[in-house]
Amino acid sequence: MASPRKSTGSSVVRKKTSAAGAPGSKKSAAAVAKPKRLPDLIAENKSMATQSRDDIRLSFLIHDVSRMRRAAYDQFMKPLGITRAQWWVLAHLSRDDGMMQTQLADVLEVGKASLGDVIGSLEAGGWVERKSDPTDKRAKRVFLTQPAQSLIKRMTAMEVRFNNRVFGQLSAAERGKLFEMMQVIKRSISQLANSKELVDET
Repeated sequence: MASPRKSTGSSVVRKKTSAAGAPGSKKSAAAVAKPKRLPDLIAENKSMATQSRDDIRLSFLIHDVSRMRRAAYDQFMKPLGITRAQWWVLAHLSRDDGMMQTQLADVLEVGKASLGDVIGSLEAGGWVERKSDPTDKRAKRVFLTQPAQSLIKRMTAMEVRFNNRVFGQLSAAERGKLFEMMQVIKRSISQLANSKELVDET
């Protein structure tokens, strides 16, 4: 009867070695994940730097377009004696006449003092009038006067002409796409302004 062979432990060693080299093992996964080469890192940094410069140029362009449009609009409407800020008040009142002054400030996203100055100038020109709210004598409601109705019609026609000249080189599809993109940017800025992200990063 043959005596049993003694185990030398070699089979155990071979088993552990094969398990460590298995494709699904952590060791093999770490070995596959190679560090980035220097040329790749340089190219990645250049790409990020280029994107940052493009973003800065885009930000300046948006600012310049907004500033230039405000100046051009005021000049275009100058014969009527109405500024852009005054026109915005009249336009909102044409849709919802008799708004409370505080509501107008919220809708236009301007300070109450600044809006008060604009309404004061419109009132002096005979375009609007302020009346006390029936339920709260301290609150003021703003109403269009009769002469303002004809003024709004003239200004609406002039704004159509102005916008046709500004956007004349864009197709209807391009204008729609631009509107969508500006809405995305506006929402991003609004979310950022209401968060603590900027404060936390400084």
